[in-house]
Amino acid sequence: MRRLFLILAILVIPVAVFAAMVLADRNFGRPGRGYDYVVSVDLPKADAARRLPRIEGPLDASRPLVVIDAGHGGKDPGAGTGELKEKTLTLMLAEALRDALLKQGGVRVALTRSDDTYLFLGERPSIARALGADLFISIHADSTEADSGALGATVYTLSAKGSNEAAETMAARENAADQVYGVTIEGQNGDVSAVLIDLAQRQTQARSETFAGLILREGRGAMPFKGAEPQSAAFAVLKSPDVPSVLFETGYINNSSDVARLMSPAGRLTFAQTIARAIRVFFARTATAP
Repeated sequence: MRRLFLILAILVIPVAVFAAMVLADRNFGRPGRGYDYVVSVDLPKADAARRLPRIEGPLDASRPLVVIDAGHGGKDPGAGTGELKEKTLTLMLAEALRDALLKQGGVRVALTRSDDTYLFLGERPSIARALGADLFISIHADSTEADSGALGATVYTLSAKGSNEAAETMAARENAADQVYGVTIEGQNGDVSAVLIDLAQRQTQARSETFAGLILREGRGAMPFKGAEPQSAAFAVLKSPDVPSVLFETGYINNSSDVARLMSPAGRLTFAQTIARAIRVFFARTATAP
């Protein structure tokens, strides 16, 4: 009898201990029962985690903000088959323009990239919108056949086709909750949102064309231009519905004359001062300058 009791104890006691552990875990181990020993942490959303570039210039937030985008970067070198790559040249020019604007005063400035960072095309205008920019300029260097003889800069604004596509895309993305030029489109249906954004795009397009014309006017006689009028194309970086935007092809990276001009300190200074003057006149005309 004693031996039977010992055998039962050996079999039953482990089972009882295991059952007690399971019961304790169910009653006390899960949050909401007994003692909560699990700490919950709210992780930031992806948008909140995005690092926006630093704004330089006056601390007065009412001063207009110019976002300068150095084209390409990182794994995307841009044009150029020799040692000089477009991504390097555009960053040099962006920094020269930033310095000229800060020296001129009256405006705030931010660079979409200040080093050899790769940015997706859509990130560039998104940065301008997130910062509340009043003007966006994307700097590039063109390239063509070596024996074409192409020379000089070209200023681009968004084409009409690009404007329509931008309105449709922005309506689809922003319909949940957002504002364009201060008009809330939250709760609007897709058609209404598309109309509101299209109207904003038209106003933005007109201001973009004004700025493009000012670049040509201020640069006439100071730097070479390929054409006498601004051009238009459906560049992705120009598809912002409420930030006037231009893309400036500063010259041809495979043209020795353009490269010599843009790589020289004097040439970069001329470029920077020309665009800085155009920016100041633009803000004076649109009544956003101090």
